[in-house]
Amino acid sequence: MASLATWVGSLALGVSLLSGTASAADLAIALGSIGRDVDEMRGQLDAFQKATGHTVRIVTMPASTTDQFGQYRLWLSAGNKDVDVYRTDVIWAPQLAANLVDLTDAMKDVVGQHLPAVIQSQTVDGKLVAMPLFGDAPALYYRKDLLEKYGREIPETWKELTETAKLIQDGERQAGNAQLNGFVFQGAAYEGLTCDALEWVASNGGGQIVSPEGEITINNPKAAEALDLAKSWVGTIAPQGVLGYMEEESRGVWQTGNAVFMRNWPYAYPLSQSDDSPVKGKFDAVPLPAGDSGKSAACLGGWNLAISQFSENKDAAIELVKFLTSAESQKSRALGTARLPTIPALYDDPEIKEKQPLVAKWKEVFENATPRPSAPTKAKYNEVSQQFWTAANKTLAGQGTAAANLEDLERQLRRLKRNAW
Repeated sequence: MASLATWVGSLALGVSLLSGTASAADLAIALGSIGRDVDEMRGQLDAFQKATGHTVRIVTMPASTTDQFGQYRLWLSAGNKDVDVYRTDVIWAPQLAANLVDLTDAMKDVVGQHLPAVIQSQTVDGKLVAMPLFGDAPALYYRKDLLEKYGREIPETWKELTETAKLIQDGERQAGNAQLNGFVFQGAAYEGLTCDALEWVASNGGGQIVSPEGEITINNPKAAEALDLAKSWVGTIAPQGVLGYMEEESRGVWQTGNAVFMRNWPYAYPLSQSDDSPVKGKFDAVPLPAGDSGKSAACLGGWNLAISQFSENKDAAIELVKFLTSAESQKSRALGTARLPTIPALYDDPEIKEKQPLVAKWKEVFENATPRPSAPTKAKYNEVSQQFWTAANKTLAGQGTAAANLEDLERQLRRLKRNAW
């Protein structure tokens, strides 16, 4: 990877491509903290400041995307002028659109570089309300050394994962490694569990909670079967504490060498390969296992940049969004933190292929990822997701059967639908 100084220099030379403003502005950008996201963003903001003369401060948000969304909605509904740019989840566009700037005209010269489906996901009633910063699609991380030691293949189904994780976990614990767990994932009651549970359900042929046409489909035997299997993991191959795990808690267990398998996003790859990581050189990552449908389902993730209608520095904020979503910035982000580009051409970049192999081979996974039902449920998505993750978390915790919890979930969703999503 080119040095930051070299990168700053090249971006400064290209500053004429940015829409100019009459004077320097003081901007604020809000984003959540996971992995090295804040440090990576700070480096790019420093480059932007050097190239433009504007200053940008980071407003750090909680790691939980659910908490982030609640704070964003509160600030925007209150007309908060203190934040100019928000880093937004791919699912939030329909819910926040009313208070975001339409970027259609401002981004018309660069929007065509990005995957059309991602652009469409950020377009509400014909208005582009956010620009793609990076995409996301999860992976199954596995310990190569332990699979080799026990003569096991990489699991292609969730049932195979269950069996392999139990075999290796039990064998290692009998050998004295009492801390080893078979599998860690995101089991806390928040948006991350919606992603995990959607993957289990969709890969098992259980649908996507709500169909693209708006029909409630979650209450079915295939969905219940998938959640029952996941419930069997808690307290056996997964620690009881997984019911409170988000991304970083899962990574913490995995990266200390205490898990055979982990479900997480690509950001965890370079962190796990860092020089001080106990699992460096001992692991790899593959697409998630399949259920009875025979197909893997990776939840579509990704983050975007939106500008508040209440910003008093909209022109400078547009410069910042163009800068951070450019091919140069996306390449730097891919190299530094394994964040997936939304510009397809970057997946063929030789430097990315060499230095971040997971990113280079994840294009197809990302392009075929399973979306959450934010499009059909529109402004009600957050309530729909909350009901779903609550049902999933209750099932994992043994509070009712999957079938009973999904039946109750269907009733709750029908009430929401009657109020017009």
